[in-house]
Amino acid sequence: MGSHSDSRRGKRERAKKNRVRRRVIGWSIVGVVVLAVAAAAWIGVRAWLAKGELEAAIPLASSIKTEVAAGDTDKAQETADALARHAAEAARLTGDPIWRAGEVVPFVGPNLAAVRQAAAITDSIASGAVSPLVADVSAIGVAGFQPVNGAIDLAPIVAAEPTVTAASAVFSDAHTRADAIDTSGTIDQVTSAVATLQSAVADSDSLLDGVDNAMQLLPKMLGADGPRHYLLLFQNPAELRAGGGITSALAMVETDNGKVTLRQQASGSGYKRFTAPVVSIPDELRGLYSDRATTFVQNTTLVPEFPLTGQIASAMWSDSYGTAVDGVISFDPVALSYLLKATGPVTLPTGDQLTSDNAVKFLLSDVYSLYPNPAEQDAVFATAAKAVFDRVSSGNIDPKPLIDALARSANENRLKLWSSHAEDQQVLTGTALAGELPVVSADSTGIGVYFNDGTGAKMDYYLTTAVNSQAEVCRADGRPAIRVSATLTNTAPADAATALPEYVTGGGAFGVTPGNVKTLVYLYGPQSEGDMKDASIITSIDAGIAGAASRGAFDSGRPVAEISVELAPGESRTVSADFLAQPGNPLQINAQITPTINPTVYSTEINTGFSGCPIR
Repeated sequence: MGSHSDSRRGKRERAKKNRVRRRVIGWSIVGVVVLAVAAAAWIGVRAWLAKGELEAAIPLASSIKTEVAAGDTDKAQETADALARHAAEAARLTGDPIWRAGEVVPFVGPNLAAVRQAAAITDSIASGAVSPLVADVSAIGVAGFQPVNGAIDLAPIVAAEPTVTAASAVFSDAHTRADAIDTSGTIDQVTSAVATLQSAVADSDSLLDGVDNAMQLLPKMLGADGPRHYLLLFQNPAELRAGGGITSALAMVETDNGKVTLRQQASGSGYKRFTAPVVSIPDELRGLYSDRATTFVQNTTLVPEFPLTGQIASAMWSDSYGTAVDGVISFDPVALSYLLKATGPVTLPTGDQLTSDNAVKFLLSDVYSLYPNPAEQDAVFATAAKAVFDRVSSGNIDPKPLIDALARSANENRLKLWSSHAEDQQVLTGTALAGELPVVSADSTGIGVYFNDGTGAKMDYYLTTAVNSQAEVCRADGRPAIRVSATLTNTAPADAATALPEYVTGGGAFGVTPGNVKTLVYLYGPQSEGDMKDASIITSIDAGIAGAASRGAFDSGRPVAEISVELAPGESRTVSADFLAQPGNPLQINAQITPTINPTVYSTEINTGFSGCPIR
């Protein structure tokens, strides 16, 4: 009996323990569920609140821009403070441990992680960049760059530079962090919001980087540390050069403590020819462009690389006039027409009035009929440049259109700058002002399309151009194939040979039929770096018609196709070259193109299966 009783008692105890265990497990499950529901509710509430904070912050950024532009710095500061509060609260709401724990949950987690990162980035920009900029820099505004009594006050610019540099570093970091946000598993709304943030941060990073460069350069260039001397090159694209146009006029300006003074002017046609190159250039470059770039001042932009042009022009001026040159600035009549939108019309000593609407036609076409003497033409170019320079220096203009005109000119490669000071040139490197050869970056592969006049006259007023690039990977080794095409058209009237002045047509002096336009086209392939066994090469050249002159060459590690094109009035021709790039070069193509009078139409295509893609 005892053993049976013990057995029944043991069963009851085990059953009791199992019931207790089941209750514990059950309540544990309930507890976990409750915690999960509570956590989900917590995250949901905070997500809803964070969404409201971010939505409140978005329009404030635009408001700050408007308020700064209007000069209302007090209002801009108030708005910046509100932006910082909303951004900080959004970051707080999405940064607690419960939110971070939720990021490991399938489906939900990637969305939470993306929102948290976006909020943190917005907070860092608002507090680390926008607020300091508004507090320390916005008072300068565009008006701070406007001359007063012929001089720009450099002190506020110098004082603000550290703040701009620090803000630029914040945006650079934010750009990197924004690009690193993973949206592969996020819902459409989050994916779209992150894409918008990434785009906005990238644009702002680029903009602020440019402002930072300007704040570093301007005080020194304007003589904050003592007088400097800059050589101005006035380019004439009616006779094209790879870097812009033939140099028609030159001027030396002096800067000293914010004051800019025109010291001396010279004519391109009146410049002496140098018997020996003023600068030594590599044999491969000499093979492409000869020594003419280094012996004639008119040909200083015969080479497409502006840092080299700057060195050549600087050496020529110093040799001729004995003045040391701190930098070289190049611009053309199209850029001048943009400046005239800011300055308003100017009247030349000849009585001719220049406006933004008539400047290009007058300076690049009408002047040859009105003033047949080349010396008179150069004098008109010089006086036009001086008239606009004097108007800008007076300070009696709206600075915003002036800055817009300069920015547009730089983006179109019509305004370029080289500095003889290594530290300044380092800041310029990679900017729109530098005028460098195309490069391969992490995002794009650079190619170049350059035009040099072969007519020996001013017929490029009638030349129109279009450029197309195509890129595709169709080889097992992953090397991209790239085709670069250029279409040139002579729009001169059918009777150009007799209707246009001989100075414009060339009169056949260089073997070109009057009325025709002859152009040397240079198609630059991708830059080669690293293992040269995979260097970029030319695979084919198409000159457009049978018998046309063409050849392959190299410039600084870049394969170059040179093609001669001569067009009668009304004729058009397309030339092209196929290149094999290096493994891993991006398919996105970035083209550097000679700035022509009529802006080149550019188009680019990726993975189109073009016929030049070899070895499929």
